[in-house]
Amino acid sequence: MTARSLLTFFRALASSPRTVGAIAPSSSGLADLITRDINGATGKILELGPGTGVFTEALLARGVRQRDLALVEYGSDFMRSLQQRFPAAQVLWMDAAWIGPQRVFDKASFGAVVSGIPLLNLTPAKIEAILTGAFDCLKDDGAMYQFTYGVTCPIPHEQLQRLGLYASCIGRVLLNVPPASVYRIARSRAAAETMS
Repeated sequence: MTARSLLTFFRALASSPRTVGAIAPSSSGLADLITRDINGATGKILELGPGTGVFTEALLARGVRQRDLALVEYGSDFMRSLQQRFPAAQVLWMDAAWIGPQRVFDKASFGAVVSGIPLLNLTPAKIEAILTGAFDCLKDDGAMYQFTYGVTCPIPHEQLQRLGLYASCIGRVLLNVPPASVYRIARSRAAAETMS
């Protein structure tokens, strides 16, 4: 991570700590874990809350083409930095909860979603809006990868069930500051069969 990225992170943290939701940028270990199931063959990738671009760089290292990335960032400082560093990617300055209501992307246009949004800081209604929008533009067999600093999945079990989703922990990164877990969220079999 560059000094400029660190400065951008700490400036954003000072001005809006609940939006940033972290005390330090994500580690390379966390970036490696959250992107491990993704490669160039996955297709287009939607990244929610890319922040300093640590996960974005990991996706590129795994063979995802920059032009196949759509980055949705709410923080204006991060957004400007992302536009400069990843000029071939689609970078949108907006709240991820607007993806569904605004019909930003075509249905089933992404192979995976990678989320750095601090869901533990959000209301259940906002989480539901983000999940609904993300899964609306995700292919049937696609998955969303979400990290959290909490000890359990940041999406309540009842909410997952209501949306026809399930979550499984794919690993933990103890050397991240603070330690983090990554969850793979996908459609349940019953929900997937109903959609086909």
